[in-house]
Amino acid sequence: MQRTVITPPGRLNVPAWREIWNAREVAVRLAQRDLIVRYRQTIFGVTWVIAQPLVSAGIFTIVFGEIAGLSTGKIPTFLFTLAGMLAWNLFNGSLGRASGSMVGNQSLVQKVFFPRLLVPLSSLASVVVDFVVALMLAVVLLFVFAINPGWAVLLLPVWVLLILMIGTGIGLAAAAYMVKYRDVGYVLPWLVQILLYASPVAYALSSVPSHLRWLFDINPVTWFLEAFRWSLLGTDLPPVWQILALCIAAPLIFLAGTLVFQKNEREFADFI
Repeated sequence: MQRTVITPPGRLNVPAWREIWNAREVAVRLAQRDLIVRYRQTIFGVTWVIAQPLVSAGIFTIVFGEIAGLSTGKIPTFLFTLAGMLAWNLFNGSLGRASGSMVGNQSLVQKVFFPRLLVPLSSLASVVVDFVVALMLAVVLLFVFAINPGWAVLLLPVWVLLILMIGTGIGLAAAAYMVKYRDVGYVLPWLVQILLYASPVAYALSSVPSHLRWLFDINPVTWFLEAFRWSLLGTDLPPVWQILALCIAAPLIFLAGTLVFQKNEREFADFI
């Protein structure tokens, strides 16, 4: 007979990882449901996953490359922008899915007991699937444009993991507060939209005026965009301090978001 011992949370209220692991089947089922619902009764299905970064990269190429005349170095503007959109969509997708996961599953949260952290974490499955499908298109274009990224491509999974940690960490904190304050659901997309244009997604850092460069240097989005392009496109190696800052900031953001989520977890069923 299995015995369950309920203990009060500690000072930091760190998640009970063993309990989460034992309930992993819940995360699997939630992930399967998200994938099925996402593609059920759709005419184009997975085509949307490919069309979204393609159309966005095309529009940004026209606006920033042709009209504004911003340089992307030796890399073709469209491919440069597409790589940026892949990294951005991974960040934006993980943030958006995690932040709205608790409100979107309110009936489940109210009726069934399980580690609530599994809800936002399971939402990452569809984000990763979308990213992998779009990445295959980018790989094809690398052959078309005859671009060899070199050995740096081996580090691509590392940057993907760090991007997911940043997006999920912010999303976890937003999910916790969105349960109490639905205004978060309106403010967060607006802030993310501003961050998109304030980050070098569709243009190179060399195009940024020197007096504004410091604003981009302190932006974590810049860190993972530059690292991602270096691995995928073979662009110049980012400054070492940016790589170190990314490797340190991503786990800290994820940890902080997890702690905020855990701190508010007991009140979810009351407010949701």
